Amino acid sequence: MSIVVLGTVALDSIKTPAGLRKNLLGGSAAHFAMSANFFTKVHLAGVIGRDFPEQHIEFLKHRNINLDALTRQKGKTFKWQGEYKKEDLNTALTLNTELGVLASSFPVLSKQQLRMKNVFLANYAPDLQERFLKEIGSAQFVGLDTMNLWINTQVKSVKKLLKQVNIVIVNETEAKQLSGQNNLMAAAKFLYALGPQMVIIKKGEHGALFYSNTLTCILPAYPVENVVDPTGAGDTFAGGVMGYITKSRKLNASVLRRALGYGIIFSSFNVQDFGLKRTAVLETNDVRQRMAKFKELLRF
Repeated sequence: MSIVVLGTVALDSIKTPAGLRKNLLGGSAAHFAMSANFFTKVHLAGVIGRDFPEQHIEFLKHRNINLDALTRQKGKTFKWQGEYKKEDLNTALTLNTELGVLASSFPVLSKQQLRMKNVFLANYAPDLQERFLKEIGSAQFVGLDTMNLWINTQVKSVKKLLKQVNIVIVNETEAKQLSGQNNLMAAAKFLYALGPQMVIIKKGEHGALFYSNTLTCILPAYPVENVVDPTGAGDTFAGGVMGYITKSRKLNASVLRRALGYGIIFSSFNVQDFGLKRTAVLETNDVRQRMAKFKELLRF
């Protein structure tokens, strides 16, 4: 089984207490693909400009990520510049955003991708996420991510999408903002009532909450002492979750718990270096060893 992800492919400039890095390969689709491809074939759909470095293309190809729908357009690649302060590494301060081709272009899918069964709508404008989903009329399992910008400016479109997806993955702030609830369990139930069969609320360094009509569970984060760069951790988490579900080809409590655990494990690696640097060198044995340690930590 394969999965196609719609999202941004960006050039990120990031400042954290650990240092400053410029024009790193980033974006929601790129981070998602890095973890999802440990379990399944990933087709990445996004748009880039003519300034996008060829070395990044080769890097993604080397990771065995299908780039047939990574569409290069005339113009500049989406760029994001952000900073994390020492006192709050969970919150990114956006210093500058250049939409570039993202504002006017849309990826072109191949015939194979138009028949994909598994789809993830990573962070993107909700109207374009819906357009993408309509183009893939054969989708059977659909995941959705969004962000505070779209909740603030296009909340009706976000709620409309929630009726069309199987699972929604949002962070704690977005869940409270979208639901109007301060309690996370109440927020999860509110989101569930809007349409998706499953709700995951990411809690950063405090783990994640899963809610459905048959399963409710909470897992803590894997303890990481030295956090270098949190950028893309949520997208990496989503890739781990969706990748494992796609590989499993079934849904039950055991699969969903493991999927949640793998999402947490992959995101714990992501934060240990800038951009994709840590996940780029991640080996299967690294993941297995950390998962074993995580299971041991959960025993009581």
